[in-house]
Amino acid sequence: MTMIPSLLDKNSWNKEDLITLLKAEGPEMEMMLQRSAQTRERYIGNKIYLRGLLEISNICSKNCYYCGIRYENRKIRRYKMTLEEVEKAVRFAYEQGFGSVVFQSGEIEAQPFTEFVTRAIAKTKDISGGRLGITLSCGEQSDSVYRQWKEAGAHRYLLRIEASDPDLFKKLHPTDDKHNLHRRMEALRGLQRMGYQTGTGVMIGLPFQTLEHLANDLLFMREFDIDMVGMGPYVMHRDTPLFEHRHEVPLLKDRISLSLKMIAILRLMMKDVNIASTTALSAIDPMGKIMGMKAGANVIMPNITPAKFIGNYNLYDNKPYVDLYSNASRLTMEKEIENQGFKIGFDEWGDSVHYRQRTGS
Repeated sequence: MTMIPSLLDKNSWNKEDLITLLKAEGPEMEMMLQRSAQTRERYIGNKIYLRGLLEISNICSKNCYYCGIRYENRKIRRYKMTLEEVEKAVRFAYEQGFGSVVFQSGEIEAQPFTEFVTRAIAKTKDISGGRLGITLSCGEQSDSVYRQWKEAGAHRYLLRIEASDPDLFKKLHPTDDKHNLHRRMEALRGLQRMGYQTGTGVMIGLPFQTLEHLANDLLFMREFDIDMVGMGPYVMHRDTPLFEHRHEVPLLKDRISLSLKMIAILRLMMKDVNIASTTALSAIDPMGKIMGMKAGANVIMPNITPAKFIGNYNLYDNKPYVDLYSNASRLTMEKEIENQGFKIGFDEWGDSVHYRQRTGS
C-alpha cells in the first residue's frame, strides 16, 4: 500500500506530497480523480460553463520556442479579424446561450490593437445587453491597457506562464526583455490588483520538465491565490525550435495522464477555482475534454472562430476543431457533456467562486 490514500485525506500538501500524488497510477490514480470530482461537486456543483473562444488575431511579437504563431514562423498567414467578424461570432455565442466569450490573440502591445479590443468588448456588451461575460487572453500589457479593457467591460483575464521555474522558463523562451518571467508575474499581480478574475496555467509534459517542476507549479498557483486555471498537455508544433527535442517528450498517454492528475490535484488544493478542460487534451485524445471534466474541470471553451481563420491559429499541431456553427455538431457536444452527468450552465457567466470568496464581492 502506498501513501496515496493517506495523502488524499490531508487538507494541504508540501512539494514532496505533490510529487507522490503525481506518481499515482492505476486504482490509486482513479481514487484521486474520484476524490477530485467529489470535491468539485461539493464546492462548485456539477455545472460546466461554456466560454465561446474567439481567436481574434494570430499576430504576435513574441518568439516562444514552443508556439506555432511565434514571430519567426513565416509559414502561417497572419490575420486580425474585423470588428464586424467579431460581432457576428459574439452574436452567435449569445444566441446559443454560451454565457461568456473569450477573446484570445497573439501578444501585441500597440495602440491600434488596444483600441480594437476595447471596441470588441464594448460591442459585446452592446449586443448582449451586458449579459455576456468577457474573458481576455491577450498577453502582457501595461497596467493602463488592462485598466482600459476592464473599464470597457472585461472582467476575467487569462495569462498563462507555461512554467513557473525560472530555469525551465528560459529553456522555453529567448533570453531578452520580451520573454521575462518576472515581468509576466508582475503582469499577473497587476491584473489581480485591478480586480480581474485572474487566471494562469502551465504546459504539462514538456522536454526538460520534471515532476518537481509540476509540483512547484501547483504550489505557485496556490500561493498566488489564482482564481482560474487553463493548463493542459504540451503538444508539439513542427515549425518551432522545441520540436528538435521531441524525443525527450513523454508519450501521449503519459502526457494526458499527467494532465488529468494535475487537474485533480489542483481541484483538491484549490477547491473552488475555475479549471478549464483545455483543447490540448482533445488534441491527444478525442475524449480529452470529457476526461478533463471528470477529473475536476468545470469550464470548456468551444471554439467559435470563423472557419477561414482556424488553420492559422495553430499554437500546436493537430489542433482539433468542431464546427459549432453546425447545429448537429453543437448538439453533439452538448449531449456528450450531459451524458456524463453534467449540467451545462447556459446563459450563465460561471464566475469563479474562489474570486468571490477572495474579494468578498
